Amino acid sequence: MELPRLLRSAVDAVLEGVPTADLARAGEALSRRYRAETRDGRLHLSDDLFAKAYLAARLPATFAALAAAMAELEDALPDFAPSSLLDVGAGPGTALWAATERWPAMAAATLLEASRPIRAMGERLGAGAFAFAPDWREGTVAADLAAAPAADLVVLSYVLDELDPAALPALVGALWARTRGVLLVVEPGTPAGWRRILAVRERLLALGAAIAAPCAHEAPCPVQAPDWCHFARRVARTRVHLRTKEAVVPFEDEKFIYLAATRMVVPARRARILAPPRAGSGKVALKLCRPDGTLEEALVTKREGERFRAARRADWGDALG
Repeated sequence: MELPRLLRSAVDAVLEGVPTADLARAGEALSRRYRAETRDGRLHLSDDLFAKAYLAARLPATFAALAAAMAELEDALPDFAPSSLLDVGAGPGTALWAATERWPAMAAATLLEASRPIRAMGERLGAGAFAFAPDWREGTVAADLAAAPAADLVVLSYVLDELDPAALPALVGALWARTRGVLLVVEPGTPAGWRRILAVRERLLALGAAIAAPCAHEAPCPVQAPDWCHFARRVARTRVHLRTKEAVVPFEDEKFIYLAATRMVVPARRARILAPPRAGSGKVALKLCRPDGTLEEALVTKREGERFRAARRADWGDALG
């Protein structure tokens, strides 16, 4: 997966002339903070260089995760056609780019972001790119969400790891109160990220939400530690991405976990593929999360006709009828 051409060109323009060594140092510092889930009161994107390093090192991967989650959301709810977006902890507007790619009729967006440098980057990247003027707002999740408007699609991506876990129930309630259609939460595809998504799921179910994706049901999650539920998207690295990460492989795999909760009626549910399919001669082995709330190690054979052909085409994270 690649960034949209217009966004990629805008990122290249922002990064032009920035020494690669500076981007690499700032990118590694960011990565250390994200991996450690550091909560010391400082913003990860605290100055202009860190904001630029984020564009070089993390924007492609977060876009890929959001775009993949939105694609599965559209598959689960084909009648969902949002015209408004609220992105809480918006970073440089990644969710806005992914949402307008998926739903071109999007007509309004409110983006709440505490970091002034990354907010300025987001405004610069999106200048003139959309059919409407995004409403960028300075503010924190804790203090300023109450003033944000409701929207058809509400997004919280790669934010929970920066917050006090004790704040999660109230935050989820506030986000759900502003959700007219779907609330989409995306987290890193780590065991800790999965546990945070499970906590969000539990709270949303208590509030009466329906789960659209990725879960095939609303029963307790059948996945047991040390296993965890997550997905992956392959991300093409640009030249500046490669230099910033001091990498030689032209791609990386972004692992993520997400939850899409809705006020809409969810159509007939389908099983979800929870691991890369293993294909053999005339058969495909699948790990499935089933609509009855159970896990299944399924072996789909050529004798099953269309289901076998669908299994051969399917990938990790896809729904399978």
